Parts: sequence; structure tokens; C-alpha cells
Amino acid sequence: MTHPLFQSMTQQSAYDGKPAQLVELSNAAGVSVVLMDIGATWLSCRLPIADEERREIILGVARLADFERQQSYMGVTVGRYANRIANGRFNIHDHAYQLTTNQVGNTLHGGAFGFDKVRWRIRKQTSAKVVFSHESPDGDQGFPGNLTVMVTYQLTEDNRIEICYLANTDKATPVNLTNHAYFNLDGAESGADCRDQRLQVNADHYLPTTDLGIPLGELASVGGTGFDFRQPKVIRQDFFADSQQEGAKGYDHSYWFDPSRETSMAVAALSSHDQKVKMSVFTDKPAMQLYSGNWLAGTPNRSGGEYADYAGVALETQFLPDSPHHPEWDQPSCVLEPDQTYRYHTVYAFDF
Repeated sequence: MTHPLFQSMTQQSAYDGKPAQLVELSNAAGVSVVLMDIGATWLSCRLPIADEERREIILGVARLADFERQQSYMGVTVGRYANRIANGRFNIHDHAYQLTTNQVGNTLHGGAFGFDKVRWRIRKQTSAKVVFSHESPDGDQGFPGNLTVMVTYQLTEDNRIEICYLANTDKATPVNLTNHAYFNLDGAESGADCRDQRLQVNADHYLPTTDLGIPLGELASVGGTGFDFRQPKVIRQDFFADSQQEGAKGYDHSYWFDPSRETSMAVAALSSHDQKVKMSVFTDKPAMQLYSGNWLAGTPNRSGGEYADYAGVALETQFLPDSPHHPEWDQPSCVLEPDQTYRYHTVYAFDF
């Protein structure tokens, strides 16, 4: 049976006068994933829980008008640069660049018209995999270089969503791609608070920021702070335990992973409050932004209502925020050169 989003999301034309194109991936276990070409967006992920329940576990919308209205980046592919760049400015090879700014004077998630808003081309499609591509022209949102991007989503038979990012440029440019899905493993439309889920993050350091989310510059140990998730704990256990959380209204910070780690080991794990679903995150990215949905109130949901704050948690694998200003950090350079290929993978693996 066709997913209802195929009808509800295509009743209205997108910004270019054409309807959105949707793709559904499925496996023998009964997992269903729906993706959309606008924003190369992850719209839905339904798991066949025991007792015949099909649980939707990512936040989303059912109408394109609501997708265009929401400002929470639900499920989208974020680019060219995920997270923040201070003042929208950076220098590469002694050349200064000014980006469009879209959050209190800074550039957030690629600028005013980032990759989350454009129509991507569907290059390849099967029942288990879809490949999206996008050509970002020189000067797009102020970024240098013609950038070619491909994002592949694949659903495996062992219930893993594998996301592969590829990019090439003809001029040095910062690149930092991620997916911005919000997870609520107790059910996206259940009204459950994501802070009641259990989280583990295998990182010894996080990045303190200003109240505007701009890094203060130095990584800090999670030891003795509410940012310590090295042992699994309920997200709300140490909520607002630190001044850093108070400034952000919760968790909205990046964790830095040891570069010598085995990338076959999970960097994070999330478990539902009812213990029926567990999700493990694997990545070769150097960092991950933990965002506890602190400003979700007013964001449209699938039923015609609105989500509340803390309705879902985002685990965004990426470079550290504002990396163009911090070459001293121990991570690969966020600047992609013409003779290089940007190639990273992230996996969300589900047990239920």
C-alpha cells in the first residue's frame, strides 16, 4: 500500500511550480522510509514494532505548505555548511568571503536559501536505495566554487539507514553536510517528550558556545558536567545542570570524537522510554551536534497541529561548528579543495 505522504505532500506545487517527488524504501522486515527531492529530505521512518504497531519515529509534516513554513530543518539535507559560521565570514587562501546571514548575524545551515530548500535531482532509485544530486553554483549564498553534491540513502535488510555524502568543487570552499532528522523513538506523533529517552554519546569532549551557538574556541571535558553521556542516561537527568545549557535552553552542542577511534563502533545510542526501540549511530565524521529540540514549539506536525519543545532529538554528524575559523582543531579540514573529494558516511541502525 502506498504511503499516504505520496498523496498529501504532492497536492501543492513547490517553489518552482512543480510538485515534490517522493521515494519510498522498504525491506523484508517491514521498515518503510520515505524521502523527498525538495531538500533531499528524510520525511518518514516507520518501524514494525511488536503487536502490529507501525511506529513513526522521526518528526515531520504531511503537507508541502507546512514543510515550507517550518523553520526547524526537519529531516532535510543541510549544506553547504551545517551549523553556524560566525558573522557569515571566512577567509580561504587570503581571500575574504561574505555569506548570507540568517540567524542573528551569523550563517546557519548554509544560509538563507540552503540545500534544505532546493529541489535535488533523483539520479538513481531502487526499492532499497535512492541517490540525490545537486549542483550548487559559484557564489551560492556567498560560497565560492561550483560544488557538485550527491547524497545516497540506503535501507538495508538489517534495518540500517546508511547515508553517504559525496562532493567535488572547482574552487576551495567549506563543505559540511548532514541530515537534520529529529528522532522520537516513542513515536513522533505520540506527544512523548524526547528527554525521557535514554542516550549514550561516546565522546570525552564537547564544544562550549556563546548564547548564539558560536564556539568559545576551546573543547571542554564532559567530566563532571551535564554533558557527560559516556554512560547511558535519560536525557533529562542533568537537564539545565550547566550554564551552557541554560544559555541554549537545553542541549545544542557538538561532541568531538577521538580521531583514533574505530569508526565501526557506535558514536551514540538512543533508546525509547518504553524500551521497544533502540537506535545506534555510526559515522566517520569528526563530531556530532546534539540538539534536544529546544525551540520546536509552533513547528507543524503531521496531524495539523504543532510540536512542542523537546518533541524530538537531533543527532547531526558533522564538522565542529564555525570550523573555518578554527584550523587548530584536531579534525580534517572543512575546506574542500579542487583535487579532493568530500566523502563521509553516517548510519542510523535500528533494533526493535
